Amino acid sequence: MSTSLQNSFSLAGRVLLAALFLPAGIAKLTGFAGTVGYIASVGLPLATLGAIIALVVEIGGGLALLAGYRTRATAIILAVFTLFASVFFHAYWAAPADQAMVAELLFFKNIAIVGGLLILAAHGAGAWALDARGASRNTARDTSLGSQAA
Repeated sequence: MSTSLQNSFSLAGRVLLAALFLPAGIAKLTGFAGTVGYIASVGLPLATLGAIIALVVEIGGGLALLAGYRTRATAIILAVFTLFASVFFHAYWAAPADQAMVAELLFFKNIAIVGGLLILAAHGAGAWALDARGASRNTARDTSLGSQAA
């Protein structure tokens, strides 16, 4: 596969993942009281703090993915967050029979997203990202420092 195609796919993947997290975070922000209530309804403590954490992770993480900024760390944080959310909010094994199928579908959709995020964490954002721009500056700086030492 060509480098250009790989970078295109990396960018498209980041955009599509951000398209999941950004709107979810914005919805939580605009419906903050409902978000707190929903978190409390599954029995989690400190629902307000949980809602704030969800906002920061979804909006901040979505924007970071979009820009390709600290992508590996962001992808790991989003993967852990998504796994946690899946277990607590899509627990199909504890859902009533008439709701189990949808909960199972949502759970495994999230598990697939975790997989995609882990691949992104393993391989990075690609060349069309802020991470790559910073890496090229660091490489240039390291090269110039190496030539000064010689």
